[in-house]
Amino acid sequence: MIVQKPNEDALSSILECLGARALCSMRLEAGGSWAVHFPLPRVLKFDFVRRGECWLRLSGAEPVRINAGDCIIVAGVHYELANDPDTPALPAQEVFSPAGPAQIGAVTDFTVLGGTLQLDAGDVLFVTGVLPSVVVIRADEMAPVGWLLEQLDHEWDSGRPGARLASNDLMRLAFIHVLRAHLAKLDEGVGWLHALIDRNLGPAMRAIHADPARAWTVSELARIAGQSRSGFAARFRAHVGLSPMNYIARWRVRLASAKLRGSNLPISHIGQELGFATDSGFSAMFRRVMGMSPRQYRRKQADLHT
Repeated sequence: MIVQKPNEDALSSILECLGARALCSMRLEAGGSWAVHFPLPRVLKFDFVRRGECWLRLSGAEPVRINAGDCIIVAGVHYELANDPDTPALPAQEVFSPAGPAQIGAVTDFTVLGGTLQLDAGDVLFVTGVLPSVVVIRADEMAPVGWLLEQLDHEWDSGRPGARLASNDLMRLAFIHVLRAHLAKLDEGVGWLHALIDRNLGPAMRAIHADPARAWTVSELARIAGQSRSGFAARFRAHVGLSPMNYIARWRVRLASAKLRGSNLPISHIGQELGFATDSGFSAMFRRVMGMSPRQYRRKQADLHT
């Protein structure tokens, strides 16, 4: 019999394994006629409008009105924030500098705080591939974290000791809430994010992430999901895009990559610890997912940090 703990949290385990870090990256105050073009984010960019209103402009799409209290998440596209739909945009690198918060116009009536999500190497598509290019979370959905954003306002560029670290921690908490708000609105779709909230697949996903090295079978996971073996396997593939066993093997590889980056454990030990029966099987699956052998991956990561 498989007993699940009530506090098992697949989303936390995924974000922790990916080394997800939310960083407070910019503050902009603007007034009059203004527009800023933001480059393609490496992973995710999220902006909280703290005061005033603006337009979110995307190539080939109608501008979207963004109001005070709203948040936007952007993945994989260039975008612009502007006071109206037509003002020509300045590149972000011309607006922001290390000297301090950016300001456009002598009198300002708009403020936005921006954050970025950083991940450890090789895991970007795992996150961006399950999100739309743009997500807008409206002010009424952001109300529960209003106090976090107020603290962000106070901390950002306050000059107080530890202000930057405090800002990053507050931004991380705000990002988690935004992700929860997005999850609450999801309809049917494909990807692990959709599977987490699925009535049947959610319990199975929590079980997998609570004990990824377990020698899982489709039948065991189907019992947890309350479905027949064939029904569970079909539903899992339809929602996640992979078979249950393939998903588990790929997740083990991502856990292994984190261990290869963060420890000197022997490669064979890491593979065995994560449930791979043989070194060759571990190496073959790692190469399939990461595009290189575990040894090559460890060497590449060491070179990046020297």
